Amino acid sequence: MAKALSQDLRDRVVSAIDGGLSRRGAAARFGVSVSSAVRWHQLAREHGRAVARKPGGDQRSSKTDVHVEQIMAMLEEQGDITLAELQAGLADRGISVGIGTLWRFFNRHAITRKKRPDTRSSKTVLTC
Repeated sequence: MAKALSQDLRDRVVSAIDGGLSRRGAAARFGVSVSSAVRWHQLAREHGRAVARKPGGDQRSSKTDVHVEQIMAMLEEQGDITLAELQAGLADRGISVGIGTLWRFFNRHAITRKKRPDTRSSKTVLTC
């Protein structure tokens, strides 16, 4: 994972843009990407200073955790629902989430869904 660039560099880029240099010009002058210069200038305008955010972390969990009651209700209604069916059901209710987001939701909450029926125990080998 890349390390955040220094606060001093961020401040110098923002100061150069505020001083009249274009965002592309400031990016070329200080050797940073144009998107970084644009983002830093926008952060400085909105928050007063372009401070680096905490790196990493799950950015999507709050999207599904807000709708936990609806997800659990759909699971209760149809016990053998697939992730794709769950995604479609949520989309019908105006909630747009990806299958991967739903999978992380179930993994985070330790909810497992077995799709195959229970099999009888083997007499020779331990089955799970």
